[in-house]
Amino acid sequence: MKAAVLYGNEDIRYDDFKTPEIKPGCVKVKIKATGICGSDIPRVLANGAHFYPVVLGHEFAGDVVEVGEGVTSLQIGDRVSGAPLLPCHKCEDCMSGNHALCKNYSFIGSREQGSFAEYVVLPEVNAVKFDPTISYEQGAMFEPSTVALHGLMCNDYQGGEYTAVLGGGTIGLFTMQWARIFGAKKVVVFDISDERLALAKKLGADETINTLSDDFMQQAKELTGGKGYKYVFETAGVTDTMKMAFELAANKAHVCFIGTPTKDLTFTPKLFENMNRKEFKLTGSWMSYSAPYPGKEWELTAHYFATGQLKFDEGLIFKKFAMQDVDKAFELYKTPGAVKGKILLINE
Repeated sequence: MKAAVLYGNEDIRYDDFKTPEIKPGCVKVKIKATGICGSDIPRVLANGAHFYPVVLGHEFAGDVVEVGEGVTSLQIGDRVSGAPLLPCHKCEDCMSGNHALCKNYSFIGSREQGSFAEYVVLPEVNAVKFDPTISYEQGAMFEPSTVALHGLMCNDYQGGEYTAVLGGGTIGLFTMQWARIFGAKKVVVFDISDERLALAKKLGADETINTLSDDFMQQAKELTGGKGYKYVFETAGVTDTMKMAFELAANKAHVCFIGTPTKDLTFTPKLFENMNRKEFKLTGSWMSYSAPYPGKEWELTAHYFATGQLKFDEGLIFKKFAMQDVDKAFELYKTPGAVKGKILLINE
C-alpha cells in the first residue's frame, strides 16, 4: 500500500509500505480521512517518534473492507472511526475502567502503525460504527470530540452552571458543545483569535471573549455577576490560559486541564492561593476512554453527531491535503500560529 512514512526527523515521505494483515478479532479499514493531531507535530518535527520508520495518524475514518475470524458486530462496508488506544485489558487500571491510565498500552499511530496510510488494522472493539449520514471528514473528528467529552466526565460536570472554555481550538470547541448539550447555564469561550471566536459563536457558544482585550477579565466576571465560573476547562495547554483558569474559577468550582503543557509553568503564591481560598477542585484529563471500552465518549459522539446536536462545521478544518502531499502539510507547522484549526489528509 501507499502511506506517509516517517523515516527520521523532518523526513516524512509518501512511499510504499507493507499492507497490514488481518488478524482474528480485528477489522481492516480503508482510510478515507485522517487528521493531524498536535501530538503528531513533535513526532515529525522534533525527534518525537518512538521508532523509525513509522506511519503516524490516530484520528481517522473509513470503510471496513475485511473482517477477521470471530468478528460479529461489524461487516464489510460499515463506516467506522477508530479508537486508537490499545490497552492491555488485564491490569488494575484497565479492570477498573481507567483504560487511558494503562501502563502496558500500545497506541495506533505512535507505537503501532497508524492511519496516514491506505489501510489500518484494529481490534473490532476499537472500530466505532457511525451513521452513513456522517461524512468521513466528520468521522475523523471523533477522537478530538471524545477527548473533550472525557474532560467533562473527569470534571464531574453537571448542567445549570456558568462554564468557561479556555481555548477555541478543535478540542475547545467540542468541549463548549458538550457543555451545552448537557445543560450549561451559559458557556463562554476565550481565545485570542476573532476568527476562532466567531466559529465558537456559530457552533453555539453563548458568549465569547478575546483575551487580548485589556479588560477581558472584567468582562468575564461581569457575565457571571462577579461569582466566577463553576466549571472551567483549559484546552489550549498554554501558560496564560492555565493561570487564567485559577482566576476565573468560582468558589467551590471544578477546574479541568485538558490541554497538554509544553513549557515550564510557574505560579506566584498569590495566584496559586486561589485554589486554597476558593476551595476549587483541580483535575487533569487524559485521552478519551471509559468502561465498557472504548466508552460513552465514543458512543455519545456517534449518537450526537448523527442527531446533529453535536455540530460539525467546515470551519473546524483549516486545510485538506491529499495524502501524497503530507510533507507540505507539516511544512505549515514550522511557522508558529500559521495553522488555525484541523488539517486533514485525504486518500483520493
